Amino acid sequence: MTGNGNNKARGWSARCLLALSLVSAAAVGAADEQVAEPSVLFLGDSLTAGFGLGENLAFPRHVGDELSRLDLPVRVVNAGVSGDTSAGGLARLDWLLSTEPQVVVVELGGNDGLRGLDLDMTESNLREIIRRCRERDVEVLLLGMRLPPNFGDYATRFEALFGRLAEEFSIAWVPFLLEGVGGHAELNLPDGIHPNEEGHRLLAANVVPVLAGLLRQRLAD
Repeated sequence: MTGNGNNKARGWSARCLLALSLVSAAAVGAADEQVAEPSVLFLGDSLTAGFGLGENLAFPRHVGDELSRLDLPVRVVNAGVSGDTSAGGLARLDWLLSTEPQVVVVELGGNDGLRGLDLDMTESNLREIIRRCRERDVEVLLLGMRLPPNFGDYATRFEALFGRLAEEFSIAWVPFLLEGVGGHAELNLPDGIHPNEEGHRLLAANVVPVLAGLLRQRLAD
């Protein structure tokens, strides 16, 4: 969950401009017909960005592939930035919401925890992200994270904030995105933090059942 600040900002800006161009082109091309596939935006850090692999091998891509196999095709927008925090995600949220996603998958907070940032501020940032999405009638899927046990009571409080926010807003959530992957060397890159390609497939498997249920519910409403 690391990255060079200036380079990552330029890289993210370029990717977002491309994504917005593609979304705009799709909108123009479909001016006389409703676009069938809902847009699912993944707002996250290096896990979403596919650190060490590239976003084409990151879990959001696998999630999209699996949903298609379930007859739930979606347009995946990867807005992952390596090294990003909850504050960084909040700062770019309004621009991203201008692309009009139907669902935002929030994968943020891990870097806050690893850096020992104020958890009240992390929770406040995530709360505001959720609030702004819901204000625009955008569904939210919150991906929970955990810290190593050596973080002590801080790790306990960190883990608890995700469930608390999910309950507060009555939103769908995955308690631990890295379930079955974190701590397994064979599923991670040599840094021991970021998943390898097989690890990302397992992350997708953790996300798909919950996201599929959310999409089906939205389609039924």
